[in-house]
Amino acid sequence: MSHPDTVSAGPQAGGAWPDPASLAVDSERLDRLLERAVTDAGATTSAGLAVLGLRLGLYEALSRGPLTSAELAARTGTAERYVREWARAQAAGGYLTYDPDGDRYGMAPEHALAFNPQGPVNLGAMFRFAVRALTGLDRLEAAMRSGEGIGWHEQDDELVATVADFFRSGYAAHLLSEWIPALDGVHERLTAGARVADVGCGYGVTTILMAQAYPASEFEGFDYHDVSIERARKAAEAAGVSERARFTVCGAADVPAGGYDLVCTFDALHDYGDPVGAARRMREALGEGGTWLLVEPAAGDRVQDNFHPMGRMFYAASTYLCVPNAVSQGGAAMGAQAGERAVRRVLEEAGFTDVRLVASTPVNHVYQVRS
Repeated sequence: MSHPDTVSAGPQAGGAWPDPASLAVDSERLDRLLERAVTDAGATTSAGLAVLGLRLGLYEALSRGPLTSAELAARTGTAERYVREWARAQAAGGYLTYDPDGDRYGMAPEHALAFNPQGPVNLGAMFRFAVRALTGLDRLEAAMRSGEGIGWHEQDDELVATVADFFRSGYAAHLLSEWIPALDGVHERLTAGARVADVGCGYGVTTILMAQAYPASEFEGFDYHDVSIERARKAAEAAGVSERARFTVCGAADVPAGGYDLVCTFDALHDYGDPVGAARRMREALGEGGTWLLVEPAAGDRVQDNFHPMGRMFYAASTYLCVPNAVSQGGAAMGAQAGERAVRRVLEEAGFTDVRLVASTPVNHVYQVRS
């Protein structure tokens, strides 16, 4: 791989760049860096192509069997020359299979599963998030210069929707079958009839899943973001559970105190400006013998423990969304990769004495929290 002789200088932040001739450069290390950079740049641009593949129905058509680019274009009502280049880019990235003898593109069963919007993975939501997040670069740049925050309510509605879709698949796959059964006695209480608060409920995905599974229980979703609450109400009506799944615009610090058999917080604690204060409020909201189901992003305790693809994605998402929201609330900002040790410190400071990690996935850590 050839290397440029000069590097163009960008805006000066802390003085001039070092003279390239003065740097003792390891050429093999530079090659590895350039390979990673090319991979990242290709992935960044390919994310948009993945979104188009979903919008245009290209993946869906290919999930039913291999096609030439002409057949794919005819089946989806698209222009063949564009489709041909799109398919080649997708095959080069490993997202499609390619048969050179028949010049056909296809999807292995694993591809079809991963890209299915109703499946347990839903890669499309991840790509939609990546593309949409980039539209907020100017605002994020201004915040990084000023130190001011950006609240969830200030984010683009479509970006918030992609976050809901990204987590939706994991919640649907694990919440009812694994996470709730891992909590001591909670499944039985919900079956018999319990009162549940879902704090930071967003679009009400988890609230509605639980309401559908436990018809004897009553569910209340709370979120300070009014747009999310409105969408949650509509979703509950569509699911036929609006009489038992009610939603209120309310921040974590203002959740009603006392009486809940189960309080749930899904991927939200690290977003709060005052996570200790929020945890104290959850403790006050629990009734006698109640349980707090706390779900947070999976992370190691040391920074270097999170130097892997999932950790990098979460650190990036945290820079775009989680830290700006916490800063907007005047907080220290835990970040989305705080780790179990940091979570436990918050819970202990809030007065909880019984904290148990009961389940994990590549995306989440699940805690049973009791006083």
